Amino acid sequence: MDRRSPAESAPETATRVRIVLVDDHAIVRHGLRSVLEREGDLEVVGEAATAAEALTVVESAEPHIVLLDLKLSTGDNTEGLRLCGQLTERYPELGVLVLTTFLDGGLVVDAIHRGARGYVVKDVDTTELVRSIRAVARRESSFDSRSAAAMVQSMNAPSAEPGLTERELNVLRQLAHGLSNREIGGELFISETTVKFHVRNIMRKLGAASRAEAVYEASKLRLI
Repeated sequence: MDRRSPAESAPETATRVRIVLVDDHAIVRHGLRSVLEREGDLEVVGEAATAAEALTVVESAEPHIVLLDLKLSTGDNTEGLRLCGQLTERYPELGVLVLTTFLDGGLVVDAIHRGARGYVVKDVDTTELVRSIRAVARRESSFDSRSAAAMVQSMNAPSAEPGLTERELNVLRQLAHGLSNREIGGELFISETTVKFHVRNIMRKLGAASRAEAVYEASKLRLI
């Protein structure tokens, strides 16, 4: 018998929202659990500090919501983004709500592209956080005011003056996160050879002599 996704295991009218907390700091998870479980309709059913732990916990706990920090134990924000994509691909009905310290329009947009339904910063007040969790549980989107503003600013940024294609822009964003050609290929589901081709074109169009210079030039043009 096929296994249902975590969110599909509960009816639409469920009175308790099952939540898994993913954050590499135990004290943050404990604080969140204490705050959220004061709400009668919210229940923390699992915690994880790493992406690997999160995949295991979500599989067993079958939550409706994953509260996800982007910065996990590896020290960068790409692992959290990759985990977001993995979770939403495996469990399309699962609601991923990003809760992070990073306030960056590009990250907000990237998280949405990877299936997140909401994005809030960690200093948001408890009332707004709970409101966001309930909205995502209803399969709505939810963003705090600053995240929404950053996202709009990012989406309204000037279009690529050098004439970069959408694929080249995607590769450029991964370059900005410090990924290797092989890692970029894995993220975008293209071969390493194809990545090298796109990187050469990006450098040529931006007049850059290195990958780092390409990222710098792109940042000046507000492409990333």
